Amino acid sequence: MSYDFDKIINRTGTDCLKYDFAAERKKPVDILPLWVADMDFSTAPAIRESLTDVISHGIFGYSDGKDDYDQALQYWFEKHFQWTIKKEWVIKTPGVVFALAAAVRAYTKEGDGVLIQQPVYYPFTEVIRDNHRVPVDSPLQLHDGRYTMDFDDLEDKIVRHHIRLFLLCSPHNPVGRVWTTDELLKLGEICKKHDVIIVSDEIHSDFVWEGHTHHILASLSEDLENRTIVCTAPTKTFNLAGLQISNIFIPNRKLRTAFRHVVDQAGYSQPNLMGLAACKAAYTAGEDWYIELKKYLSDNIAFVRTYLEEKLPALHLIEPEGTYLVWIDFRDLGLTTKSLEDLIVYKARLWLDSGAIFGKAGEGFERINIACPRATLKKALDQLYEAVNN
Repeated sequence: MSYDFDKIINRTGTDCLKYDFAAERKKPVDILPLWVADMDFSTAPAIRESLTDVISHGIFGYSDGKDDYDQALQYWFEKHFQWTIKKEWVIKTPGVVFALAAAVRAYTKEGDGVLIQQPVYYPFTEVIRDNHRVPVDSPLQLHDGRYTMDFDDLEDKIVRHHIRLFLLCSPHNPVGRVWTTDELLKLGEICKKHDVIIVSDEIHSDFVWEGHTHHILASLSEDLENRTIVCTAPTKTFNLAGLQISNIFIPNRKLRTAFRHVVDQAGYSQPNLMGLAACKAAYTAGEDWYIELKKYLSDNIAFVRTYLEEKLPALHLIEPEGTYLVWIDFRDLGLTTKSLEDLIVYKARLWLDSGAIFGKAGEGFERINIACPRATLKKALDQLYEAVNN
């Protein structure tokens, strides 16, 4: 391996949310964090070199992407997803959550319902409520360890609540589903029938595991292209969240104009200079690093799978099809949400994401970020083992 993903890098004292804010988040200061979705790996050398060049220049004024930035995006999405994009589709935002909130304001009015599928990434609910809209949940269904969409319920909720906007998570965070073409086309048929706009959060699309393929929603049909806002970023893939750069693709001109108007209302214009440089370097020169990273993360998932089977059989891994966030079923322990949180935080001394924050359907589950050196992952699982068995 050319890149050392086993190296443990001390992140404490760097003002990182993951390690330095336990006290502020009311957690023990000695807790081991595997919660927020960034990685404990140094990013690709090509990205660090590009950022070093920017720093050496010494001027950090207003900046924006030019043709080479657009070409980097076109290269990445054509090669990895066979999706040909046009540069006029792209609106840059500081993050995907910002884009979700902007879409809620652009395509709905106060009091409207917005459809989601819980358990789902909790900012989906937050950006709806914080903008005085109403979350309408069509829960995912868990059968034999795999989640599926309930299309009958989804259509019923659309009709009964007069839904005009649906927030889709693809690949799904936290349950790890990679939606099939058939599932996405069925979803598209329902949304076309009832004239629903779809915001598709595809930030985890670069992490799809063997036997599965990510399909960008807007690439599947002309109608889906015209009703979909595709939210992407290099930040999960290359560990760049602090540089705040996302690329939002909106092929439909009318939808794009409405979205841009809301972004302008927020007072956001030029993106982060470092984010621009990092994204361009990632998509043009970071591929070798990314390929090796995927192999390491896949091996981490295999490590978790084996560990649970051999030492913690009461815990059940929901087999991840995508993302580096694993979803584990603790319900056989028979604990309440509070008792489970006490076990995780105060006995295992682990900072995970409680399933309850993803919606009622997540109660009894925990989300674990496995994007860390294997020694860190083993330490976390050993602490969990001791807590469960004592």
